[in-house]
Amino acid sequence: MDRYGWRTSVGAVVAILLSACAGAPADKPVPRVASVPQPLQRLDIAPDRNETDRIANLLAGELALVESDPVRAARHYVAAAQASDDAGIAEMATHIAIASRQWELAQAALTRWQALHGDEVGVRQARAMLALHAGADDEAWRDLTWLARRPEGWQAVAQALLGAQDKNAAGRVFERVLRGENPPAENVARKVELGSEPLTWVVVGQLAMRLDRGDIASVLAQRAVDRFHTPETYAFAAQIRLDAGDKKGALGLYAEALRTVRAVSGKEAVAALRYAYAALLGDLGEYAQAAVALSQGPQDDRVMAARAAFLARGDAKANKTQIEALYKQALAEAEPRSALRLLLLGQLSELAGRKADALKWYAQVDEGDEEWLDAQQRTAILLYDAGRRDEAMSLLHRSETRLVDDAKSLGGVFLLEAELVGKNGHAQESLAIYDRGLRTLPEDARLLYARGLAYAAAERTDEAIRDFRRVLELKPDDADAMNALGYTLVDRTDKKTEALALIEKAFKLKPGEAAIIDSLGWAQYRLGNFPEAIEHLRTAYAKQPDPEIAAHLGEVLWVSGKQAEARRVWDEGRKKGGENKILLETIKRLAS
Repeated sequence: MDRYGWRTSVGAVVAILLSACAGAPADKPVPRVASVPQPLQRLDIAPDRNETDRIANLLAGELALVESDPVRAARHYVAAAQASDDAGIAEMATHIAIASRQWELAQAALTRWQALHGDEVGVRQARAMLALHAGADDEAWRDLTWLARRPEGWQAVAQALLGAQDKNAAGRVFERVLRGENPPAENVARKVELGSEPLTWVVVGQLAMRLDRGDIASVLAQRAVDRFHTPETYAFAAQIRLDAGDKKGALGLYAEALRTVRAVSGKEAVAALRYAYAALLGDLGEYAQAAVALSQGPQDDRVMAARAAFLARGDAKANKTQIEALYKQALAEAEPRSALRLLLLGQLSELAGRKADALKWYAQVDEGDEEWLDAQQRTAILLYDAGRRDEAMSLLHRSETRLVDDAKSLGGVFLLEAELVGKNGHAQESLAIYDRGLRTLPEDARLLYARGLAYAAAERTDEAIRDFRRVLELKPDDADAMNALGYTLVDRTDKKTEALALIEKAFKLKPGEAAIIDSLGWAQYRLGNFPEAIEHLRTAYAKQPDPEIAAHLGEVLWVSGKQAEARRVWDEGRKKGGENKILLETIKRLAS
């Protein structure tokens, strides 16, 4: 059945119009008899004006939505609602008007919807949204309280509050709904009664966080854990800890969850917790512990691959026992082995230093398997590192011919080929590979970004800037490209104001990224703001003590009169990467 009923009505209108246009044959004039009504006069029924207005406005509203003009769509939908007894049209008109912030139209549509449908959930929610916009907190509170007492009503409450323009007002009303009528203000969180569904507690806690009521969210999260001991409540409580910077507290919650929830939750829920726990350990650099966490539950190819990935990020010598144990476990599966298992065995062989074995495992992955390209690329890396450069390049070139219809994979092969050549100091050859790749894939942002970095390393600043700008045309929110462009501009041009704006925008997108914080500090140094520069560079160095950040921090400390600290930082940097070009040049320029 058509929701709006307009197709049937169109047919009726067309029939009426056709009948109205009918007449007597032209070659047989009809005699004029004043006293006898003509047949067409008896059928001359005027169309329903409301019906034609409804249809016309619905069509116009739909067209406006197609043309991305919600204001015009709201106007036509509200007109259609006024001419119709269909509550569905009034509901649609209300939502479109609210979404386009046409408040008077929204009120008119809501009045019509309420008249047709009464005080049901959708009407109450929309009424609360309009009340919030008008600053009528009491009216909004009454409707939201009514909603919160209904099954799954908190979902509607959350949608209404999160759609409010005034976040502070929404937060105030949220607190009032939580605490009920007139309790002491200091007992806000203690007055919450959210029922027996753990998900409701999580939804309300997430809403509290988004409304900047972190204290309430923390209390809700802890009470939910204490009451339910379910995976979702533990995961939410851990996220609250993480948002507060308490990573150890989050780890403790995950560990407690894995001890507690097994008796009351399914295998999938426990596996999700274990993955989250391992990921957090990995973020903290505890790679061996992350692998151990994943080893505790049921094992399959993907779990073992994740364990291997964590072990690969850590110290291979320190993790040798775990690597060998995982290799034996993966080897124990009877043949035929899956492609993912073959790839895993190859990677574990590499980690154990058995490169010949790794090549044998990779060679067994068939071309039709999803893991084939990974196996080919690992093989190419091993061959190149073993001095078998021609074999490695031939393998990659064959891969390119097989991937002509897979732009993403093809771009990855070009990237690897250029990286292998570039790491041996063949900068021009590497740039030629990027050029060849971009002739095939002219809008591949990965290739453009990598070529920009290669140009920057070769001190071809104009070309680097051109590539970084092109990446941002293709991907306007690419924080890495923003950072690279900003750093290049501040380090090598006089466009320091634009550079700082780019780096600050990148920082907002990736606030924890050490490389971006380093760029922010370097930009402040170039602008002459030494205290701010030192603060940012110390933060970056604490997050990632690599030689280039050491070079930057040491330079700013040196010119600020803190030569002893600068030398200490440079010495640490040389221990981690003594051949770093930027570090060595900085020390030579300032301290020789």
